[in-house]
Amino acid sequence: MRVDSRDSVPSTSAETTPAASGYAERLELELEGAVEDAQPRRAGVIAGGALLAVAVVLTALNLRPAITSVGPLLAEMRDGLGASSVWAGLLTTLPGLCFAGAGLTAPLLSRRFGIGTAIGAALVVLSAGLVLRVLDGPYVVLGGTLVATAGIALVNVLIPVVIKDSFPARIGMMTGVYTAALQGGGALGSAVTPPLDTALGGWRPALGSWAVLSGIAFVAWILAARGTGRAPRAEVSAAGGGRSLLRVPLAWIVTIFFGLQAFLAYVVMGWLPQVLMDAGVSKGDAGLLLGLISIIAVPISLIVPPMAARQGSQSLWIVALGLCGFAGMVGLLVAPGAAPLVWSLLVGLGMSVFSLALTVIALRARSGEDTARLSGMAQGFGYLLAAVGPFLFGTLHDLTGGWTVPWLVMLAVYVAQILFGFLAGRPRYI
Repeated sequence: MRVDSRDSVPSTSAETTPAASGYAERLELELEGAVEDAQPRRAGVIAGGALLAVAVVLTALNLRPAITSVGPLLAEMRDGLGASSVWAGLLTTLPGLCFAGAGLTAPLLSRRFGIGTAIGAALVVLSAGLVLRVLDGPYVVLGGTLVATAGIALVNVLIPVVIKDSFPARIGMMTGVYTAALQGGGALGSAVTPPLDTALGGWRPALGSWAVLSGIAFVAWILAARGTGRAPRAEVSAAGGGRSLLRVPLAWIVTIFFGLQAFLAYVVMGWLPQVLMDAGVSKGDAGLLLGLISIIAVPISLIVPPMAARQGSQSLWIVALGLCGFAGMVGLLVAPGAAPLVWSLLVGLGMSVFSLALTVIALRARSGEDTARLSGMAQGFGYLLAAVGPFLFGTLHDLTGGWTVPWLVMLAVYVAQILFGFLAGRPRYI
């Protein structure tokens, strides 16, 4: 590529003065040097882009199996450890609380060590936690789960920053791919762990074997960072370095939107099978319908975010998916056993808004540093709000002896989610 000085330095006459000619020649040489310097870096970014995309997908596949692999083996774990129902409740609640606490520290770690190092370290922490929790008794299981989910929480917050910085022209597409891999990993954890339990001879090797997948992701991440010639890093800008978002209204709008959609998702994942079984659906069918809700998010995550990101506003997409989920919950309230497949499909479409919640985090921030702060705030406070959902739903069921009041409250939450999602999707920036 050659930069013509005539395009950069307009002449006022047919002939230029020696000084002007000298200036034009120097400018041309400087621009040519800048282009030559930029070409290797650009080539490195392009070559590393494909590898980095693979690393993002492999990393995403690890963000749910540590959690979803426990459910199918929970009864076996309790029997083998002699653990109580309180322990089981704490084990299933711990990930959401850890997502909140560890997520808030992720921006600090990325500023201190760089985002590439932070994600690599988080994958090491995840692998260590997966191994640790199968080594001893019930308290070690809790401790290992805490360590593993801390690593997951850090990656949850930092991957949107990688997408923002490394794929600025493909934010929607990469967010969709990342979300689809995340959802697929969750389904993989619940589906593959029981056969692993049988093949490997117990819940300990079955759960511990997931550390192999996180180790592969770590290797891919190290190679991807090396392939770009630099570790993906969120630099602190002089203007925005260290500023808090706690007083930024748009940051709170995005946070509340993220928290409300997670609140509803946790309720569905925790309570929908029981609601359906109480309506006459068999245990096996109830489990399949819950799996369908998770699977349907995969194609939606691949299709909708890229389309939404190309538009200035994502509000209409968020509202459309929200209305689908709202309609599904109305069906579960009025006649859960009449058309459970239809209600589950609608609820699954509504829960697919998770991919847009991540897309909005990347789009509402102008820089990688602000994306890290917004992602940490949204996921930190958002998952803290989400952890309340299953507890509140179950408490309302116990107090009223039915599902009507809990679903009415969820419908009110859905209205709030749609409202805050509409506001979060508008083309504004923190």
